[in-house]
Amino acid sequence: MSAAVIPEPIAQLQLRLNEIRSARPRGKRLPDSVWQAAVELAREHGVYCVARHLRLDYTGLKNRLGGVSPRRRKTRKPTFVELIAPASAMQGECLIEFESLRGGKVRIQWKAATAPDWMSLLRAWRETER
Repeated sequence: MSAAVIPEPIAQLQLRLNEIRSARPRGKRLPDSVWQAAVELAREHGVYCVARHLRLDYTGLKNRLGGVSPRRRKTRKPTFVELIAPASAMQGECLIEFESLRGGKVRIQWKAATAPDWMSLLRAWRETER
């Protein structure tokens, strides 16, 4: 591909990168400033274009563009998270009131760390209303 097709900012970084590569031993990591400049260019011109013209690792550039460290492996998202409230929050007071269509009412005030089985209490109360 001719040099005229390469956007000017990429061509400038390409010259800088060629100088860095010629002064360093092969296989040595590139400075973070070069990667940061490549990331900024990739935001404007695309990852493939920048990686191809600068001869950079496409996946490495894409990971840096996405804010993911290239050394960090993907972590699985949790499917279940258990939240445990502090003991002080669990010793609160609970009040529940049921009212039937016939006008019967029941009020339950609960002062314990664990809540009762509300559905069982409601079923039992409904049985007495019949």
